Amino acid sequence: MGNVYDGIDERLSAWILRQPMFFVATAPLSADGHVNVSPKGPIGTFRVLGPREVAYVDYVGSGAETIAHLRENGRIVMMICAFEGPPRILRLHGRGRVVTPDDAEYAALLARGFDDPAGPEARRAIIVATLTRVADSCGFGVPLMRHEGHRHHLPAWAASKLRSGGEEALTEYRRRNNRESIDGLPALDLPAPVD
Repeated sequence: MGNVYDGIDERLSAWILRQPMFFVATAPLSADGHVNVSPKGPIGTFRVLGPREVAYVDYVGSGAETIAHLRENGRIVMMICAFEGPPRILRLHGRGRVVTPDDAEYAALLARGFDDPAGPEARRAIIVATLTRVADSCGFGVPLMRHEGHRHHLPAWAASKLRSGGEEALTEYRRRNNRESIDGLPALDLPAPVD
């Protein structure tokens, strides 16, 4: 039922970009640490960079688990499901790394044509994964669902923060919520919050 691929070819890449969203999972090394799964999207924030390399724009959020786990151990899996049409689940296992706006390669990666619905003020990094396994499975258990559209909440929230306190308001939010994981692992390299 499932296939393991040598990499992402044009056909598989086109299928990925027809899906509305994807999921990212990471975990810390500690047996007591929290495994994290995050929904991501829209799919235009995801790019196939090559047969064995993908990337996505990572936006500010209430936590920074993916960043912290990648900085600790690099393990990542991305899952893309078909919610419409023929059933399929595609899993992209690999080693991920975090590219922040301060990194030399950030601008070149951003120029790869990512959709950016939340705008530059909400970006915090680009996650790049070198794939070690590309495999699909049947997806028979995935429900059929219709994509109605994307939520406007993140861009609106970021714009509101900017209006109320400028870039410093977003920076302060990151300091409070994105410096470490829920298990205390370092995530974004930021100074402590201002009290």
